[in-house]
This record gives sequence, C-alpha cells and structure tokens, in this order.
Amino acid sequence: MNIATPTSNGKQGLTSNLRQLVDEADQFLSKTANSGDQKFEAVREEFTKQIRQMRSRLDGLEEGVVYKARRAARSTDQAIHDHPYGAMGAVATVGMLIGFLASRR
Repeated sequence: MNIATPTSNGKQGLTSNLRQLVDEADQFLSKTANSGDQKFEAVREEFTKQIRQMRSRLDGLEEGVVYKARRAARSTDQAIHDHPYGAMGAVATVGMLIGFLASRR
C-alpha cells in the first residue's frame, strides 16, 4: 500500500491518506470477492462493512474540516476589514521578525 505524504498540514492530509488507504483496501476486497472459503468470506464481509463505515466517517471529517476552514477564512477577512491598520501592523511585525531571524543565519 502506498501512503502518500500529506500535501497539507493537519486533518486534511490525514483524511487524504486515510481515504487512499480505504480505497486500496476496497480494491483488495473486490479482487478477492470469489475465493470460496466460508471463513474468509465472513471476514471479508465484516471488513467491507468496516470500510463503508470508515468512508462515512471520513466524509464527515472532511466536511467538518472544510466548514472550519471556510469559517476561519471568513472571520479573518472580517477582522482585516474591521481593523485594516492593525492587520498591516501585525503583518509588518511578522515580516520584520522573519527578516531578523533570517539575517542571523
């Protein structure tokens, strides 16, 4: 199984990796659909059920992440519109701090 490194931080990268893992497990289950062994079939059916549940949970997690990101972007946009000079001062301060740290190396 290939688990890619996250392209973004936090939950979004995690959901991407988990979704890829679930998809690969589902492909494996599809390939082994007609093995003929009853014990294996019972395990496969239980695993298929768990894969469906995991997909549902991942969808919910993904929706939550998207909602929180949009809400954070809206609140940041509103704060910048409410206090434009304070936002410029904060950005200038962060820029000077980064410049200071970069020049020390």
